[in-house]
Amino acid sequence: MERRSALPQDFREVLHCLKMRSKYAVLLVFVVGLVIIEKENNFISRVSDKLKQSPQVLPEANETETSPVPAENGSLASLQQLDTAFSQLRTRLRNVTLQLAGELGMAAPGPRRHVLLMATTRTGSSFVGEFFNQQGNIFYLFEPLWHIERTVTFEPGGANAVGSALVYRDVLQQLLLCDLYILESFISPAPEEHLTAALFRRGSSRSLCEEPVCTPVLKKVFEKYHCKNRRCGPLNITLAAEACRRKQHMALKTVRIRQLEFLQPLAEDPRLDLRVIQLVRDPRAVLASRMVAFSGKYESWKKWAAEGEAPLQEDEVQRLRGNCESIRLSAELGLRQPRWLRGRYMLVRYEDVARAPLRKALEMYRFAGIHPTPQVEEWIRANTQAPQDGNGIYSTQKNSSEQFEKWRFSIPFKLAQVVQDACEPAMRLFGYKLASSAQELTNRSLSLLEEGPPTRVT
Repeated sequence: MERRSALPQDFREVLHCLKMRSKYAVLLVFVVGLVIIEKENNFISRVSDKLKQSPQVLPEANETETSPVPAENGSLASLQQLDTAFSQLRTRLRNVTLQLAGELGMAAPGPRRHVLLMATTRTGSSFVGEFFNQQGNIFYLFEPLWHIERTVTFEPGGANAVGSALVYRDVLQQLLLCDLYILESFISPAPEEHLTAALFRRGSSRSLCEEPVCTPVLKKVFEKYHCKNRRCGPLNITLAAEACRRKQHMALKTVRIRQLEFLQPLAEDPRLDLRVIQLVRDPRAVLASRMVAFSGKYESWKKWAAEGEAPLQEDEVQRLRGNCESIRLSAELGLRQPRWLRGRYMLVRYEDVARAPLRKALEMYRFAGIHPTPQVEEWIRANTQAPQDGNGIYSTQKNSSEQFEKWRFSIPFKLAQVVQDACEPAMRLFGYKLASSAQELTNRSLSLLEEGPPTRVT
C-alpha cells in the first residue's frame, strides 16, 4: 500500500524533471542550430563571392560531353536567394533563443548592465519599474533601501543628509553586485540562517517569486509582503543572491537617492556598468497624488486650501522647494554629461511615458543596452489599457493616456500656485508650463507640457 500510494508522487517528479530538461534541450537545439546556420551562411557567402569574381569557363572543343552551361546569373541568383533565406532564419532563431532565455531566466550573451531607476514618491516609478521587472533575464529589486530608511535615523539637512546619502550609496553598490546579505543588517526582525519573511514588497520582484528562490511554504510563517501569483516560503537570501548572479542584468528602483553626484564611485566601479534613469513628474501632480496617498501628512495643506485662514507653515514650503531643487540639480548634472556620467544618464518624464509607454520603454532599453523580450511589450499593452477601477494609488495598471492629467481637476489652484512658486526653476527645466489662472489649470485643451525635456545643458 505504501509503495502504491507513493508511485503517483514519484511519477509527477519524473514528469517535472523531464519537463525542465525539455525546456533546456529546446534552448540548446536553437543555439546549436544558430551556430550551424551561421557557418552555412558564411560558406554560401564565400561561394557567392567566388562566383562574382570568376568568369564562366566555356567547354573545350574536344570534349565529347557538353557540360550544361547555367543561365546567365542563374546560379548566382539562387545562391543570393539562399543567402537571404539563411539570414532571415538566423534572425528568427536569434529572437527565439533570446525569448527562451528570458522565459527560463538564463543569461544571454552580452555585457552585464546595472540599471538604476532613480525617482521620488508618486512619480510613477512603480509602474515604470515594471518595464524591467517583466524581462526574464533581469534581476529586479523594488525599493530595497526602504529597510535602511526604517532602521537608520537621519535628521534632515546638513551633515546628516550627506551621511544618509553615503549609507544609501554604499548599500546600493553592494546590492548591484548581488551582495544581498547586506540587507540582513537592516531587516527587522533580523533574518535567521539567511531566511526572512519581512523583505519589503517582495511580491513586486518576479525574480524573488520564481524557482528556485520560491521555496515550499512553511506553516505558521506569516509573510506580510508575500508573492502575488504563487505561495512561497520565507525568502532565502542565499538563493536570491545566487539567482541575482545567474541573471544577465540587474535593475533596481529607489525613491531614496536624490543626489546624483554621490553615485560617481558606482559609475567608476569597474565591476559595474551603471545606467541611471532619472524619472521626474510635474510637481503639481506629485503634490496632488501625495495628498491622496499620504493624506494624514497633508492635513494642513488641505485645511489651508479649504479654509485659507491659517497660513501654510514655512518649513513645509521650504521642504517642497528643497525637494524640487535637489531633483533639478541632479538633472542638470546628468544633462551636463561629465566624463564619469557620459552615456550613463537618461532623463525621463512620467508624462511622456504615460502618453507613449511602449515607445519610451524601448528608448530606455536602448539606452541601457538591453534587448527587450516580447513579454515586456505584452505586459505594457495589457497594463496601459486598464479599466478605471484598476487605477489604485499603488497599482501598476494605468489607463495611461487618460490618467496622467487627472490631477489638474483635483488640486485647488491656490495649491498649484504654491508649487509653481517653490518649484519654478525645476518646472522650467523639465518643460512644465505654469498656469496663470484656475481656468488655464482645468482647460484640458491647453497643454501644460513642452514638447520634451532637454537632452543636454551647458
